[in-house]
Amino acid sequence: MPLDRRSLLHRGLGAAALAGLPASLARAAAIPAARRSGTIEDVQHIVILMQENRGFDHYFGTMPGVCGFGDRFPIPVPPASDGSPMNVWDQRDGSAANPRVIRPFHLSTRENFDLMRMKGTPHHWPNAQAAWDHGRMAHWPEAKTERSMACYTQEDIPFQWAMAEAFTLCDAYHCSIQTGTNSNRLYLWTGTNDPHALAGGPAIDNVDDDLSKPESAHPRFWWKTYPERLEDAGVSWGHYQDMADNFGDNPLANFTQYRAAYRREPGSRAALRDKALTTRTLQQLREDVLGGRLPQVSWIVGTAEGSEHPGPSSPAQGAAYTSQVIDALTADPEVWARTVLFVTFDENDGFFDHVPPPAPPSPDPALPGGFAGASTVSTEGEYHRIESDWAAGDEQVYRGRPYGLGPRVPTYILSPWSRGGWVHSEVCDHTSILRFVETRFGVMEPNISAWRRAICGDMTRAFDFAHPNRARARLPATVELRDRARAIVGQPDPTAPDNGVRPIQARGLRRSRPLGYALEVVDTIDLAKSTIALEFSAQGPMGAVFHVYDRLDLAAIPRRYTVTPGRSLRGEWSLAAKDGRYDLWVRGPAGFHREFVGTRETAHQTEKLDWSAAGGEFRIAVAPGNGVWRIEPLAYAQHHQPCALPAEGGSCRWSLEATGGWYDLAIYQPAHPEFRRRLAGRVDGTWLPVTDPAIGAVASDPATPG
Repeated sequence: MPLDRRSLLHRGLGAAALAGLPASLARAAAIPAARRSGTIEDVQHIVILMQENRGFDHYFGTMPGVCGFGDRFPIPVPPASDGSPMNVWDQRDGSAANPRVIRPFHLSTRENFDLMRMKGTPHHWPNAQAAWDHGRMAHWPEAKTERSMACYTQEDIPFQWAMAEAFTLCDAYHCSIQTGTNSNRLYLWTGTNDPHALAGGPAIDNVDDDLSKPESAHPRFWWKTYPERLEDAGVSWGHYQDMADNFGDNPLANFTQYRAAYRREPGSRAALRDKALTTRTLQQLREDVLGGRLPQVSWIVGTAEGSEHPGPSSPAQGAAYTSQVIDALTADPEVWARTVLFVTFDENDGFFDHVPPPAPPSPDPALPGGFAGASTVSTEGEYHRIESDWAAGDEQVYRGRPYGLGPRVPTYILSPWSRGGWVHSEVCDHTSILRFVETRFGVMEPNISAWRRAICGDMTRAFDFAHPNRARARLPATVELRDRARAIVGQPDPTAPDNGVRPIQARGLRRSRPLGYALEVVDTIDLAKSTIALEFSAQGPMGAVFHVYDRLDLAAIPRRYTVTPGRSLRGEWSLAAKDGRYDLWVRGPAGFHREFVGTRETAHQTEKLDWSAAGGEFRIAVAPGNGVWRIEPLAYAQHHQPCALPAEGGSCRWSLEATGGWYDLAIYQPAHPEFRRRLAGRVDGTWLPVTDPAIGAVASDPATPG
């Protein structure tokens, strides 16, 4: 049955619309946009709330319609001791007395509410790099403890789910760097961590920014920040925080120019003190909204209890704080009608996320050029090459590695232009929010690297400025759960079950924002050189990172190819080293996937193949002269029929409208079972964009790649 637009629209709103809530907290989803130009120019206020230390799978792995536990393309990891294949859900824990496999497991607060305040996990540069492991990602519990595999579901965090169902959730938003709080916050406030050590960096660790402590007398940094650029441009800005209780989460306190202003030193800029290092609580935020004084750009720095950080806070307490922010911003509906609120998290703590973060190629001296992959854009400033003379854990073994991106973190976009339960699947990081501000107010941040500008979006496609006033929804109450969480004594340290099964992601469609991707990978085999080459291309407005895993050598560093719009890259793999065989597994953003399996003896098969997506169809063609071909739909068999092509060649076409642009097809020849191609992904067209109709509801027993 084709996807039904009307039922999809109702389904996208259903859960949020039926949730009970006092009118004051439902207001955000009910207030229509003040549409004037029908463009981003209608946005008059941008508010940014950065919370603490939660991962995407940790919160939303079971949510229908997002890239969660039902992901159909989990990356492969080295096989089990008996040779059976494994994927990223099967995490090894060799740190325990009895090494075992650990999978994501549910923290049921219904059974034990104390799990709402579970103990946190390690989240600094060395253990983050160890868990990521150049993208191999097979030993997360060893680096982050078994607690890292814990997750919540809707019944545990109803407010967070309701925000996602009422507004827009980003399921490809990554933290900026593979480490903790302050370094990630520097990217949100300044676009960089000073990788070339020009002004106190590089920052890979937390610094003490408590202004009341004598040991904090010497700030670390002095490069120019984005608030200063706004001040220079005449764009109003400010911070809302309690200086006596902001959990040390305002990174501007570590800059010499702000510290000088705080101390009222001669020649300092009073605006930096008044707008960045002064107490202005959520009550003041509410009063500024009601008084017409809300700045054009505002940062909110939460209290320790409101931060959502494991320990001093919890999902329930963070939800209560976020609801207070929403309540303040909607105190005057006319102000909210012109406001965008971004709610994101600085980093993932150490909580597991299964998506390999896009990153520049890792150093690999075993390969020509010394890197596992390549990039069509400069990666300058994206590698940790200079020792930090103050950061703990700056170990030599991790020198030279990419800074990020880091794991995914939950990110919500609440505004009159993002209502209705949407999913935004373009790759983004903390600099993406700065770029949204750039787009709206024209104040550029030159600290953002060329690589990040090429790979991370600017969030603009997450909004519908032209037709915003379509949806209404309600959010659940938060105070009761907050008070129960506040009363918990201590921090539970849950134990992962032995050989457990990961929680099931339910099936369900969500409306998706348009994507800026038009990606492809094609292969060529050179028998004279005994190589297979893959050519990666990006023809849409967004660039992408392609991850390539060699399933015949999963101990090798995965290669990554960064391709900018309108460009292509070529990578080669030797066939001689593997007895003429190859098995290359490719992952790109937003569900893009390619598999290339074969041998030297099937080289001529690859010359016969051609595929493309155009005019609302996916087309596969084969040239004559090389036997019978079979093409099988793998995920959408109810819409896409199998196709057989004779030795004389021919082509097959599949309409993409019925699946919302999604396809998943396997190509093989009965006479050559060792040869296989798999093509999967999404193409946007005239149809309603939706999330992957086939995601979710997979068997909860250990999955295998491919």
